[in-house]
Amino acid sequence: MPRPIEAVVHSEALTHNLGRARELSGCARVWAVVKANAYGHGIERCFDAQRQIADGFACIDLNEAERLRALDWRGPILLLEGVFEPRDLELCSRLHLWHAIHCEQQIDWLAAHKVLWPQRVFLKLNSGMNRLGFTPLAFRAAWQRLSNLPQVDDISLMTHFADADGPSEASLNAQLAVFEAASGDLPGERSLANSAATLRHSKRSLAGGVDVAADWVRAGIMGYGGVPDYPEHDAAHWGLRPAMSLRAKVIGVQQLQAGDAVGYGSTFVAEGPMRIGIVACGYADGYPRHAPTGTPVLVEGRPGRTLGRVSMDMITVDLSEHPDAGFGAEVTLWGRSAVNGAELPIDAVARAAGTISYELMCALAPRVPVRVEP
Repeated sequence: MPRPIEAVVHSEALTHNLGRARELSGCARVWAVVKANAYGHGIERCFDAQRQIADGFACIDLNEAERLRALDWRGPILLLEGVFEPRDLELCSRLHLWHAIHCEQQIDWLAAHKVLWPQRVFLKLNSGMNRLGFTPLAFRAAWQRLSNLPQVDDISLMTHFADADGPSEASLNAQLAVFEAASGDLPGERSLANSAATLRHSKRSLAGGVDVAADWVRAGIMGYGGVPDYPEHDAAHWGLRPAMSLRAKVIGVQQLQAGDAVGYGSTFVAEGPMRIGIVACGYADGYPRHAPTGTPVLVEGRPGRTLGRVSMDMITVDLSEHPDAGFGAEVTLWGRSAVNGAELPIDAVARAAGTISYELMCALAPRVPVRVEP
């Protein structure tokens, strides 16, 4: 029989979560962000559920865009980082892709490109994140260059917030003020809000009267049930549902006595008699190796914890509070238990492991079977 581990992608949760983005954003349209293979969930697995709500799909590389077109998506597709070399523009033309422009080199490539029809671009402003984008002083000159090119149809405007998930609005207000000063009188649609801004700020207008939701919101992690401002808020607070559950089974049971150690390095030592379960999941499946003793799990749908170090193919869980759980018991590593529907937020697991839910989702290993359920 197959090794008893699987990931389940919940279609209803994908649709629901994008619906929440729409509810929070008023009249704005919604990008379903599917970069990193839909945050590890699989573009093909998510597509039917996401297309019910999404106005467009946003991704990073051309392969992802090709896969979306192969699924018969004829709506907008946005390349969030634009093109990486001149020949990428040929595929943008053939697939009717929209693409970001964040540097002079990309404008140079576009100016030299022979197009059958003009392309739509999203001109990116570096409003304070200091990754990609034109500085405020260079932004208008870039807009003017693009507006003079016959290769360009519409120019939309975008930026990315650095601290929309934080308790202070100072950084967000500062970035909005920069965006307003650089682009206030320029025509074109705007895309400002990532998941954090959509959840926390989209219903308000802040500095300069800028509407945070604007014309397009980019639903990334929230579309998959992750929360960018955890632990201040959890998924239930924002009305989000887990789009992925990782479940495995107990494949062995041991009875420990006081002084017995567990796993490599003997990092956990029993203080008294206790039962432990060995679970068919490890870091080769994408579970974080650095997750410490006490990382939460669900055992047969009830709260439990890990013990000792994570191995390549196994983890150990405490069965002391689960006397009825033995060989074959379900252990939910994150997501929803199939036993009773109880949920373990992936953000809680990520926090215990010193990381974020984005990394756990994207790290799911290819060897883990994935099943899609309605």
